[in-house]
Amino acid sequence: MSLIIKLLVNALALIITSNIIVGIHLTSFSSALWAAFILGAVNMVIRPIMLFITLPINILTLGLFTLLVNGLMLWITSQLVSGFIIDSFFSALIGAIVLSIISTILSFIFKAK
Repeated sequence: MSLIIKLLVNALALIITSNIIVGIHLTSFSSALWAAFILGAVNMVIRPIMLFITLPINILTLGLFTLLVNGLMLWITSQLVSGFIIDSFFSALIGAIVLSIISTILSFIFKAK
């Protein structure tokens, strides 16, 4: 049951992010659900590999390169989900930052209840 709640929270965070960031578009709630599901899968499979490969750069930048990796994961998700469109990598980068902040806030709110 908690997995479904996490999926819904992440879908809501994606919807809020798409309303805040100009270059991110969601066409429907079902697109948000699919994007949240695929983003979770991409973060579980591809992100650890990318972080391992970019470890030296990440160390040199004191972890700031992780922001680029997060933006790339969001952009990859937009390429896999129809109805979830990101206009540019810069939008994906800013969107990843905003998405993580909103997702953290929503997770805290829904965990408290």
